[in-house]
Amino acid sequence: MASFQQRKVVGDAHEQHVAEQLTLRGWEVNPWGQGLLTRKLQDALRVTDSFIRWIPDLIAAKGKDLVLIDCKARMTSRNTGRHAVERAAVHAHLQLVAWTSLPVYYVFDDLGVLSPHDVLIAGQEGPHSVVGSGSPYFLISRSNARRFDVLFGSGESATQWGIAS
Repeated sequence: MASFQQRKVVGDAHEQHVAEQLTLRGWEVNPWGQGLLTRKLQDALRVTDSFIRWIPDLIAAKGKDLVLIDCKARMTSRNTGRHAVERAAVHAHLQLVAWTSLPVYYVFDDLGVLSPHDVLIAGQEGPHSVVGSGSPYFLISRSNARRFDVLFGSGESATQWGIAS
């Protein structure tokens, strides 16, 4: 089992990749969430039940569109083709969408994109994981995911997509 620090390195690289892909498509991207906090604050937050534990990793804007992105590195099974999202994160993100009126998107390694609503509706409750936090997950087929280029534009396009409108 990989340590938290090993998983964090992979997660940080995925966040950087997603941010670069958004930037190539004309989005302004900034880091957001726990990654901006000091180590002591991150550790303290990790042991609470507060929904702010699941603040998305990135915030991005293009024109009038503003979105929150939660990057999901190594959260897709090669054997089953299903993405996994922690149930508590989905519930927190549904509340965040209601509170902010902004869309939240999960972006996986293959750049497949799901919303918390997608996961809640089409996902199946999975068992407690034996890796990572050990928390229960929703499992959803990667075939349910939307393509990154459809939501955020292609690298060559300056089209206004209107996804957050």
